[in-house]
Amino acid sequence: MLSRFKHVLVPVDFTEKNKAALDIAFDIAVQNKSRVTLLHVIESLNFDDSDVRDFYTRLQQRAETELESLSQRFIEAGVPIDWKLRLGKRAAEIISFSETGGVDLIVMHSHRIDPDRATSSIGTLSYQVSIFCACPVLLVK
Repeated sequence: MLSRFKHVLVPVDFTEKNKAALDIAFDIAVQNKSRVTLLHVIESLNFDDSDVRDFYTRLQQRAETELESLSQRFIEAGVPIDWKLRLGKRAAEIISFSETGGVDLIVMHSHRIDPDRATSSIGTLSYQVSIFCACPVLLVK
């Protein structure tokens, strides 16, 4: 049987809420013999000064360490894994990478929607990605 999903993208922000999405992406990758890319986007500000550059350098170093750590489970299981680090606007970078990186499934965390305040969920990252990406998006709650 041909695998349905060959390239799974998992946007991560290094919080505990990503664990469930990582677990599901791992299972999908093992079952489909997929490759996985972990993507972390550092939200960028439009400042160009040495303090800000130093701040971004520290963020990038921390992110690289975290991405390497998250990759270990996949490596140990023989799942092809890569990670990417981008600077920019999170939704735009995730959508752009999904279009140019050959992604055919995105697995990401999403919060539960409060039915009494449903309109406040429209601006969330997971909602934006799920609406604007051309590939399927699995939102893990």
